[in-house]
Amino acid sequence: MEINLGIKIRRKRIKAGMSLGELGRRAGCSKPYLSTIENGKVKNPPSADLLKKLEAILRFNDGELIEAAAMCRLPNDIRLSFERDRQESALLKHLIAGVLNNTINTDAISGVLQKNNVSVDKSVNEYRDARLIPVINRVPAGKPAGFDDMGYPVGVAEDYIKCPGLNDPNAFCFRVWGDSMEPRFCENDLVIVSPARDVHNGDDCFIRLNNPHETTFKRVFFESDNIIRLQPRNETYAPIVVEAQRVTGIYKAVVKYQLL
Repeated sequence: MEINLGIKIRRKRIKAGMSLGELGRRAGCSKPYLSTIENGKVKNPPSADLLKKLEAILRFNDGELIEAAAMCRLPNDIRLSFERDRQESALLKHLIAGVLNNTINTDAISGVLQKNNVSVDKSVNEYRDARLIPVINRVPAGKPAGFDDMGYPVGVAEDYIKCPGLNDPNAFCFRVWGDSMEPRFCENDLVIVSPARDVHNGDDCFIRLNNPHETTFKRVFFESDNIIRLQPRNETYAPIVVEAQRVTGIYKAVVKYQLL
């Protein structure tokens, strides 16, 4: 699947028989700006609102352009690795379908893989096969504060980090902000959490709260059916006690990346 934002938009626009001017009028942006997007020369990345309008007008799948825009912001080495892995995945799916439908001779599979530069080595490269985890934002390791997913859908962000051995598709990463979880977690540490993991008393967790919408990073203790204690690791900070009905998500920390 083509992930270049400009190419995707141009192909859809041309297929729909629509001029740049017409698309700009319907989307509420200028023709020159759309031209820079299509040619990959835009200096200011399109907003999520504009991308959503373009998705609706050009009949993209929901979130498709937002994902493509996020991919364009990735460092070249990560983006190229992602593109290669996606192409290899598509090829393998094609081969599997061919075998199941008896349209591909199993004896020819090795040749097809070699022709497409897909490794057939039985050993596993753990890092290359690692999942790309989205880095979504900073989370306070202190008093709960407002948090913004920056308009990205699940699994999409401006930056990514590779994590071998973690297969949770909803896992995400955040940067620690503050010192209340020291000495184990310091400011600017990257922490990956997995919504699929069970949470137990004493676990370090990313916590979402409502009324107001806030997040924090703390140890979690379930005091009763209706009370949850959010405990800092830094003993100079007091614990925070919240009613369970305020909590909309508790996600266990599973990996820490620290700047040495």
